[in-house]
Amino acid sequence: MPAELPAPPPEPCRSDLAGRRPVGALVRAYVALTKPRVIELLLITTLPVMFLAARGVPPLGVALATLVFGTMSAGAANAINCYIDRDIDAKMRRTRRRPLARAQVSPAEALIFGVVLGVGSTAGFALTVNVLAAALSVFAILFYIFVYSLLLKRRTSQNVVWGGIAGCMPVLIGWAAITESLSWTPFVMFGVVFLWTPPHTWTLAMRYREDYKLANVPMLPVVATERRVVVESLLYTWATVACSLLLWPVAGMGPVYGAVALVLGAVFLLEGHRLLRAVRAGVTGVHLRPMRFFHLSNVYLALLFTAVAIDPMLF
Repeated sequence: MPAELPAPPPEPCRSDLAGRRPVGALVRAYVALTKPRVIELLLITTLPVMFLAARGVPPLGVALATLVFGTMSAGAANAINCYIDRDIDAKMRRTRRRPLARAQVSPAEALIFGVVLGVGSTAGFALTVNVLAAALSVFAILFYIFVYSLLLKRRTSQNVVWGGIAGCMPVLIGWAAITESLSWTPFVMFGVVFLWTPPHTWTLAMRYREDYKLANVPMLPVVATERRVVVESLLYTWATVACSLLLWPVAGMGPVYGAVALVLGAVFLLEGHRLLRAVRAGVTGVHLRPMRFFHLSNVYLALLFTAVAIDPMLF
């Protein structure tokens, strides 16, 4: 009887393969866990608020520390969110190339990385900025993890409405970093970002509706008609523009901010009404071009907050 052939060595699991990746690839994986493109959007709101709070150029050391530790804080929340949503991310086309979905890092490593970033950012804020900024940062991290990721995201179509509060916190953090206090002005800017978030996110979700449906995430475009999504997005867009104009008298802004807010608001609303006309005409799916609104919303927020930074240096 012929001797048995030796059993082939076991196939390496995906996590083993991930561990053998070059250092550069591993670093890129950890950076990807922080969702850099999301952080960019948060920094777009943080820095201009510091200019407004300082009524000019803010102290360089405080501004740099706020940006560095704000980046770490947001990265912590995003990394832990990746840990929580790893099952969802593996199913969705938009997210299936994220590090955990591709097993470039293990779930335990992602969780530890997020916790370390969170602790480091909190300590950094407390030691180099102030305790109020540190407390607001901790609130943002915990809210994003426990309220949005664990409580709201998989349970309600209003997930991004209330979950978006975490994304508004950099406005308050930036103001607190300079003034060591809070006032009506940063809360009005908080309102702008809060009202801007639902239409911004819902138009993206319209494009990836099937992804969210497959992952059983009840985003509004998954559970409601396109007409309802567009109507509600337009209502929030109107509210966003109104809140942006409220900042003019509340913060004592000059004519540059007022003119920019009026022009940007008009363009933003025109795009929202284009979507409404299209859906009323029977246009559906990708032909509605919701991503056009999504990209415009990014430009709107970036330019509006640029005006927030520039205006106090001129008047």
